[in-house]
Amino acid sequence: MNLTPDSKVIIQGFGEFISASHIAQMKAYGTNLVAGVQPGSGGQQLDHLPVFDLVEEVVGQFGSIDTTIICVHPYQVLDAALEAIASHIRQIIIISAGVPPLDMVELLRKAEADETLVVGPNSPGIIVPGKILLGTQPSEFYTPGVVGIVSRSSTLTYEVARELTKAGLGQSISVSIGSDAIVGSSFLQWLQILDEDDSTEAIVLVGQPGGGSEEAAARYIAEAIDKPVIAYIAGRQAPPGKTWRQTGTLATVVGRPPNFGTAQSKIAAFEAAEVPVAERPSLIPELLKKAIP
Repeated sequence: MNLTPDSKVIIQGFGEFISASHIAQMKAYGTNLVAGVQPGSGGQQLDHLPVFDLVEEVVGQFGSIDTTIICVHPYQVLDAALEAIASHIRQIIIISAGVPPLDMVELLRKAEADETLVVGPNSPGIIVPGKILLGTQPSEFYTPGVVGIVSRSSTLTYEVARELTKAGLGQSISVSIGSDAIVGSSFLQWLQILDEDDSTEAIVLVGQPGGGSEEAAARYIAEAIDKPVIAYIAGRQAPPGKTWRQTGTLATVVGRPPNFGTAQSKIAAFEAAEVPVAERPSLIPELLKKAIP
């Protein structure tokens, strides 16, 4: 990964998923936004960025690009991402929500073949506090430190960061992997990244009802992660049989146990893996302070 202030970043699409204030916030944070891509708008300036019709035109003018932030209509995400991969961009953040699952399947096959990291869809992106902001996360909740955050949620990610900052616990990196039915990078990938990251001393994992990714993460933590991990699972009081709309959950698959995808199932998995689970975000700092040597 290249997540430094020198990383060259572009935005594909200017629409409902990103605003002028988000772009201004990224630039103010020091993110090296070099251009935007909007077919039919080449040669214009949008939100104080030069705009090109094609990604390859940006590469031709600015050289290799490290990261693209995709904000196009969900049915255009696949084309935008494939265009980025064809231009050798190896970090893709998809802000757009509601990408068709079969489009994501095709994209992830191509991304794996080309060793491309995909974050999202339905993700506010990544922040390395004090260094770079990629997406729509509110930077004012963050401060540099040693706690890594990996989350399926959007707003809960910021809430957890705010609680850590209030408690004097800065963050090394925060990433929302997204909450569409099919997303790119997983809890497992980011747990490995954070476990190997020299600037991260402890990890906070934020989960929510739907699917089985938290259960898989719990097993992986028990087997492979050396650093302390604290979990928080939202939706403890969600009615049985109900799911959160934005998770796009596939929890009703035939053959699953009755509690598959529930907050209770996820909490039980972390407890079995001896991972402390906070009852609410405000209690995460207390558990972290006990876990960090």
